[in-house]
This record gives sequence, structure tokens and C-alpha cells, in this order.
Amino acid sequence: MDYNPNDQDQIRRAYLQKGPCQPRDHNFPQKAFGQKLRRFNQSWFSEFPNWFLLRQGLAFHGHDEYEKSSSQGNFLELLKFLADYNEDVKAVALSNAPQNLKLTAPDIQKDIVSVAVFETINVICRELNDALFSLLIDEARDISIKQMVVVIHIDKIGQLIERFIGIEHVANTIALSLKQAMENLFSRLGLSISRLWSQGYDGASNMQCELNGLKTLILRKNPCAYYVHCFAHQLQLALIVVAKNHDQIALLFTLVTNVVNVVRASCKHRDILRDKQAAKVVEELNMGELSSGQGFKSGNQSQTYW
Repeated sequence: MDYNPNDQDQIRRAYLQKGPCQPRDHNFPQKAFGQKLRRFNQSWFSEFPNWFLLRQGLAFHGHDEYEKSSSQGNFLELLKFLADYNEDVKAVALSNAPQNLKLTAPDIQKDIVSVAVFETINVICRELNDALFSLLIDEARDISIKQMVVVIHIDKIGQLIERFIGIEHVANTIALSLKQAMENLFSRLGLSISRLWSQGYDGASNMQCELNGLKTLILRKNPCAYYVHCFAHQLQLALIVVAKNHDQIALLFTLVTNVVNVVRASCKHRDILRDKQAAKVVEELNMGELSSGQGFKSGNQSQTYW
């Protein structure tokens, strides 16, 4: 693991090709186990001639340190031998450990998620390689912090591929902060703003202002990164205008907003709404207006009523 990550697989293969061995001339250091100093007993090589350690399982560094092999076959044989002579090893390693290996600890789960994110982003960057790409940025805010969502588009032979590459925390949503967060993300991922050929955001002033908006700050560094007002946001604005000019639609959204606000404000209100809805479903089931069960078909649609 001290070698460059790009060379580690080649080094492992080199150790494997050397085959198994018994490192009799190695000075195994003593380590403290409880109140006693213990180490691997080299006389076991003669006492048990069929024992061997894989060369890749002992990482020699020119000093009295080594790492034990994680190879299942050899390690388990050694572990079983120790368990026969040590009740603590038998109880902890062979009884408790397998039952506790459920990967449910929060730290382990976070590590697994982090590794998955790291590998996924690496695959996206390798897929992108040195090609031109587009950039989409939007702002999202949860209950406690403001964040910036970054998505890139990759155009390969006329095919548009969308990839999500990260969520960046920003202290505020001014253009300079968004630009700095974007540059930090590009630096970590090895992306270059010179390969950016288009950018798309919403119509907010901090995004598309002609003087100091995010699009202008990027265009100063890369004049080829043309800005396009995000079509999804354009559609949203169009729907808002239509809703405001249609009385029934505007009334519907106003009513839904009021209901959501009232229900979210109190747990009691939420429980009352659920009870009312459950009672209504039961009533309609008794009247035959609803059918219960799975796989109920209406026309070409498969529906499920609970």
C-alpha cells in the first residue's frame, strides 16, 4: 500500500508469481497482547512443514514490520491453530466476529458510501476523458445549509449523456461563491474549464447577470462556454404564468399549499388527515367504489388499491 495506486496491482501480481514460501530468515517482531509479548514462532515451519505463507501476504519494508496476509486459506488455517491453543481467540475470532460482521455501524456504512461515490466519479471522469462537456448548476437548500448541485452533459457522437458529479456546500449563493465552488470541484476531479463549451442555469440574477453573474465570470475565462437558459426552468416559469392566469388552477395550488402548511405545522393535524383518509378509503371499499388487492387491471393500466 506504500506504492503508487497505479502500480499496486502489478506489484501484487509479481508477489503471486513468486508462489508460496516460508520466510524463515525474517525477524518477526514481538507485539504486546495483553500483558505478554507474542510473535510468530518460526519453529512452526519445521513442526508443520505443510504450512506456508503467500509472498504477497508478507509486505517487507526493510525493517521489523510486516503485514499479515488476508488470504482466506492461509489466514484461516493459522487462526484455527491459534484458536485451538487460546480460548480468547476462539471465543472472539471464531464465535463473536462472524456474528458481528453485519456492516451496520454508521462509520462503516459511511465509508462504503464514500468509496462508492469515489469510484463512480472516477468512472465518469474517465468516460469524459478529454472531451468537451456542458455544465448545469442549480441551487438547492435543505433544512440547515445551502448547497450547489452540479451536473455535466457529455456529447458523444451526437448522443447526449447526463452525469451528476456532485453537491457542493456554499456559504452563500452569490456568483463569486458559486464560481469558487465550481473551480474547487473541477480541481479535485481533474476537469478543465477550457473544455467547457456550454453552461445552463436558471434565470436568477446571480446566474445570468451580464455584469457579474456566474455565466459572465465563466465566459471571461472561456469565451466558448455559451450560456443557455435552462429549458426546465423556462417550462416552470411558463407553468407558473399559466397557473396565475387560470382561476381554477390558481385556486387548486393555493388550496394545496394551505393544506400542506396546516398539516406540516402539527403532528395532530397530520394524524387527523390520515385518519380521515383511511376512513374514506374504507367507506369507498364497502360501497364498492374501490377494489382492494394487487394486480387489479383497469383498461391497459395495472393498479393497486390498499
